[in-house]
Amino acid sequence: MMDRNLALEVVRVTEMAAIAAARLMGRGEKDLSDQAAVDAMRRAFDALPIRGVVVIGEGERDEAPMLYIGEEVGRRGPDDPAVDIALDPLEGTNLCAYGRPGAIAVVAFAERGQLLNAPDTYMEKLAVGPRAKGAIDLRKSPTDNLRAVAAKLQRRVEDLTVIVLDRPRHEGLIAELRAAGARIRLIEDGDVAAAIATCFEDTGVDVLIGTGGAPEGVIAAAALKSVGGDFQGRLKLRSAEEAERAKAMGVKDFDRVYTAEELARGEVMFAATGVTGGDFLKGVRFFGGGAETHSVVMRSKTGTVRYVQATHKFDKKPGYAP
Repeated sequence: MMDRNLALEVVRVTEMAAIAAARLMGRGEKDLSDQAAVDAMRRAFDALPIRGVVVIGEGERDEAPMLYIGEEVGRRGPDDPAVDIALDPLEGTNLCAYGRPGAIAVVAFAERGQLLNAPDTYMEKLAVGPRAKGAIDLRKSPTDNLRAVAAKLQRRVEDLTVIVLDRPRHEGLIAELRAAGARIRLIEDGDVAAAIATCFEDTGVDVLIGTGGAPEGVIAAAALKSVGGDFQGRLKLRSAEEAERAKAMGVKDFDRVYTAEELARGEVMFAATGVTGGDFLKGVRFFGGGAETHSVVMRSKTGTVRYVQATHKFDKKPGYAP
């Protein structure tokens, strides 16, 4: 059982990763900023009162020196809760590297065995906020989904804003969305943050649709479940090798449409900290001897959403210093 106080402990993990990555913002070194976030997040986990296992991470053990899939993290005391962890120390590496908005550090917790072990492949995704919950169906066309969402929100399709990753694979999708009359916001990167944005009305985002990374889909599902949004995903395997890896991870039906509840079962805790300012989180701001962070913490059991604006003094919290 995950104690409610753990939700506020989790945010320290994303804060440290965000500060480390933000120090390298705009340097054009996406790998360097990503590694800085990984290192900082790993240090933060060492002090966390959990027995955690990374199920969505930086890759497999031979690909990632830290925070790899299967890595055990946390203080690991005998009474600490056993949890699955899905994480992305820097979602939007290019956004951070080139000083563009929308980069975040993100982590989701669930009880052991409750997060889907998603293979490193693509996933078709469809996400909406709480007010449109129940209106989406990934088996139907994008046009049909837009009409259903518009009807649920009591608006016209022309008044919806749909967010889509700007990729060549989405040319046909974008053409269909335009033909349907929807407003489209194209993003370079960061579809976890984009999915979460559908749940906060002041972002102006109504729907996320398109194909992105499957691991990021699990993280997005955990976030939307925590705040009462709706998410559906379907794996898009690109090769026979990926199919075999998916089978080894327990995936049996490659055409299955997963709901948020199936991707992130049971109680879920989610935290994200802005690295560069975006739709719903401010970026890290440095000042003499410290930094200011803006985070969101969500807990599915209660539906509580907390914004945490924190001031960090590096001389008192040396672990936070990049």
